[in-house]
Amino acid sequence: MSHPDMIQGILDCTSIPVMAKSRIGHEGEARILESMGVDMVDESEVLTPADPFFHINKKDYEIPFVCGATGLGEAVRRIYEGAAMIRTKGEAGTGNLVAAVTHARLIDQEIKQVQGLDDNGIESAANMIIDRFKVLSNTSELPGSHPMTPFGAIDDVMQHEIQSILNDVRDMGRLPVVTFSAGGIATPADASHMMRLGMDGIFVGSGIFKSSDPKTMADAIVLATAHYDDAAKVTEAMAMTLGDPMKGDELETLEVRMDQRGW
Repeated sequence: MSHPDMIQGILDCTSIPVMAKSRIGHEGEARILESMGVDMVDESEVLTPADPFFHINKKDYEIPFVCGATGLGEAVRRIYEGAAMIRTKGEAGTGNLVAAVTHARLIDQEIKQVQGLDDNGIESAANMIIDRFKVLSNTSELPGSHPMTPFGAIDDVMQHEIQSILNDVRDMGRLPVVTFSAGGIATPADASHMMRLGMDGIFVGSGIFKSSDPKTMADAIVLATAHYDDAAKVTEAMAMTLGDPMKGDELETLEVRMDQRGW
């Protein structure tokens, strides 16, 4: 997480909701952020993960969490853990949209697959999603079994709750929580494109602050997001950005893929 002094300075100078990042699985950081009065926590793969087995039990907190996902199974696990919002991970800080598009399309594809499942298929899908919670017990070299997680036992109750989320997905044709796109959005056209892929909204950070004119870029991306299906408005937004957008990176050149953090 960022230094508390910086977070407090932001809280003191703005009236808009403040989101702050904690490391994956780091309940200590999340508790600090909650006690400081931030409005929401991003359990973020952008920071080095703290726990290689489990994410935070978000049901134990009063404030909402947003979590990243690259596919439907990951999204369902985070929702089961208590996430109030999901964002496609993309590849943060790159100005490269391909990972964000990949994750948005995969989640949409898997939602359509779930819509075609009968109850037996939903049960099978739930079992596959639950398997990732067994990594810790499977890592042990000792005999015996202790199927526990920070979220409770791996039992019929967990199975029922995961199946209930999948039933919601099947009935609604979407995730049952607000779904954002993030990672690699660098232009108003990028924002429009992700909205057209069915996102409820977008997260943009470095795409604004690494551009040559952050304020104008922010205004332009807001305009394009609000009017994503109006080509004339998106063109107007693109015309506002006379400076340079952030430089794009090829994903193949990255030493670390942050979108691959989390489970």
